Amino acid sequence: MTGVLTGRTALVTGSSRGIGRAIAQRLAAEGATVVVTARSRRPSSSIRAEQSTVIPGSLDETVALIEAVGGKAIAIPADLEDADARDSLVNRVVESTGGIDILVNNAGFADYAPIEDMSLETFDRTIEHYLRAPFVLSRAAIPHMRERGAGWIVNIGSSTGMDPIRPFRDYNKTSGDVIYASTKAALHRMTQGLAAELLDANIAVNAVGPSTAIMTPGAAALLPTGYETEPVEYLAETVFAMCRLPAAERTGLVAFSLHFPWHHDVPVMTLDGRAEMPRREPPAWTNPNIKPSGIAAPN
Repeated sequence: MTGVLTGRTALVTGSSRGIGRAIAQRLAAEGATVVVTARSRRPSSSIRAEQSTVIPGSLDETVALIEAVGGKAIAIPADLEDADARDSLVNRVVESTGGIDILVNNAGFADYAPIEDMSLETFDRTIEHYLRAPFVLSRAAIPHMRERGAGWIVNIGSSTGMDPIRPFRDYNKTSGDVIYASTKAALHRMTQGLAAELLDANIAVNAVGPSTAIMTPGAAALLPTGYETEPVEYLAETVFAMCRLPAAERTGLVAFSLHFPWHHDVPVMTLDGRAEMPRREPPAWTNPNIKPSGIAAPN
């Protein structure tokens, strides 16, 4: 544990379980006061293909995990599909903690379906989660970050947002991820554009996604049987790497969680920051359009 984030406040959306919870734990282990948010304090339901399923994980559990190892966390429930809750979230964080230094846009909704079978409601919800929410929260956080002279925004991206591998794989033909992937591609582009806008304000904006996939309670229903996944610690570490340097040194990246640590020889720590994970090379079958450095140009 470096304590490099001591005195910083981080807001991590969708942090009742899975990727968001892991990121919250990792940032808290480095000294940040982490505000965790999800639709409610209790486990929530996920609706896919008109079927509702309660998925394990709650904000109170996340707070307890962080506090059990000496970290600081505050739960502020907010349904990001509710305009009032979404629009007021950043102000509630600032009122509770005194400011905001780090924003991690992780919360999401994924209901895969081929375009010809997808409802307009599912299309709209996907856009709402992966474009509108990051836009609204970033816009609200930027003035507070400007006041503090620095800030870090991390958007959770996806390798599905890269060009599909050719010849097309069976996954691309059958997964139904086109709209989800399209929003992630747009989020990557929004990340790079916002990074340019905020560079002179010393606010770094980066995107981080899994190099393969991460088996979370919410993703289990979307991943094909036998799909090779990766430990969540590598993504959490890569997010932490995006929250510690001035914008002039690291901004505008679209980085992936096995590629970036491997390429830059970044030690990957456990979520509590107390032990080092084994080095893990990206599998050869990952999308070849991923740039290991996170920079969208040959280097």
